[in-house]
Amino acid sequence: MTTQPAWQALESQRESLPHLRDLFAADPARAEKFQIEAAGLFFDYSKNLITAETISHLVDLANAAGLRGRIDAMFRGDKINTTENRAVLHTALRAPRTASIKVDGADVVPEVHAVLDKMAAFSDRIRSGDWKGHTGKPIKNIVNIGIGGSDLGPVMAYEALRHYSRRDLSFHFVSNVDGTDFAEAVRGLDPAETLFIVSSKTFTTLETMTNAATAREWSLAGLGGDKAAVAKHFAAVSTNAQKVSEFGIDTANMFGFWDWVGGRYSMDSAIGLSTMVAIGPGNFREMLAGFHEMDEHFRTAPFERNIPALHGLLAVWYNDFFGAQTAAVLPYDQYLKRFPAYLQQLTMESNGKHVALDGRRVETDTGPVYWGEPGTNGQHSFYQLIHQGTRLIPCDFIAFAKSLNPLGRHQDLLISNVFAQTEALAFGKTLAQVEAEGTPPAIAPHRVFEGNRPSNVLMAEKLTPATLGRLVSLYEMSVFTQGAIWNINSFDQWGVELGKALAQKIIPELESPTEPALQHDSSTNSLIRRYRRLKA
Repeated sequence: MTTQPAWQALESQRESLPHLRDLFAADPARAEKFQIEAAGLFFDYSKNLITAETISHLVDLANAAGLRGRIDAMFRGDKINTTENRAVLHTALRAPRTASIKVDGADVVPEVHAVLDKMAAFSDRIRSGDWKGHTGKPIKNIVNIGIGGSDLGPVMAYEALRHYSRRDLSFHFVSNVDGTDFAEAVRGLDPAETLFIVSSKTFTTLETMTNAATAREWSLAGLGGDKAAVAKHFAAVSTNAQKVSEFGIDTANMFGFWDWVGGRYSMDSAIGLSTMVAIGPGNFREMLAGFHEMDEHFRTAPFERNIPALHGLLAVWYNDFFGAQTAAVLPYDQYLKRFPAYLQQLTMESNGKHVALDGRRVETDTGPVYWGEPGTNGQHSFYQLIHQGTRLIPCDFIAFAKSLNPLGRHQDLLISNVFAQTEALAFGKTLAQVEAEGTPPAIAPHRVFEGNRPSNVLMAEKLTPATLGRLVSLYEMSVFTQGAIWNINSFDQWGVELGKALAQKIIPELESPTEPALQHDSSTNSLIRRYRRLKA
């Protein structure tokens, strides 16, 4: 891509861009030119280091990368995950019943809705109290056991949509193999009123199955030891019926998904079962409708008016032409407190790659580090570095016009900070302005804000299930766009395998009753021996 005329034009323009102060001063209508309202979201990208020419070159770059063809291939069900020979069809998870999407000649949409219907029936039984535990008590506590996408998606969605959740049910999430995670999640819960949802496609994931086995022991200890109790207090999200049955779970309460759904793209599949129990089938389907609305916008809109495509192209612009190594996601809604953590997996597991589709090393940097916290907390933490530090950090501000919990002036104060922060980042404060305020010369340089720090604003009326679906789809498709430009596979994750394989070798060395013969490097050998001594 670096030899493409569009890339070279962008490199040339990067050197001659005016300051944002000058760009806005030169064009009073600039804001309107760089704003899009589509698929239920308003996207203001006018405070980016761009001109109309920049956007034209970025669109040319997308065309040179074959982005439109890649989009069509993904939605069509082609096996674009080439290293695993799989289709990439998380979009099918939210397709309407009337759609038809084929993989290997079979229409997958009826299968998707059959699972959704089964999830809805299960959720209704829990929510209505019809589902009874081993002792005849209704379920009051749901504990989701998973890791990676089987945890981050359900946790984020539950927190984001807690306003819509059943408050007479409690929801807990266990992912870390650290025993503390499980112990604290079940502390104070009654086993007779607790249901575990174990999410593992193969039902062999080490962390998940270790926690699941502990959950089974905990349940049986509180339910008199009758193994028949397991079927009343466990459900599974998996494709391995044999392992599920061996665990003691009734396979009638097993919910499947497909190899064309990557873990980090699975929150709207059966992995979202705990989400559906929390918010109800109707709200869950509203969320799916929001996903689909943004999917269709991405699939059909021209790139210059396409929110996810532009978002992704701007990410490439800063990553590869400005050397920006990180991007901040700053939701100004407390319900979205886990959204940045969710995006970390979505973005960095997808595009943290150093090899292109053809097997050669990539020519450019890929995969910036995503991070963030809700506003206004972050303002009193890391905004100092964003405003006056030496690193360029593009920022996404997410805001809503209406609070789900309106209290006096709170929402006006909250949103005033969104607008003020983007204004301060863009325009800053010059030395002359600081001195004009009467600041002593020795102090004045410390109070200068250089500005010219880029930001986007994503705004909607309020946070609803549909809005959450739109936001997640937007970032999914932004990630896809970035991967297309970098010519990488955004849908495998071989980078997580090596550490897991080495851990399997180390586990018996830690647990051995006799001193093991160690053949690691000197550091790892020393650490294992020290751990064994301290453990003893």
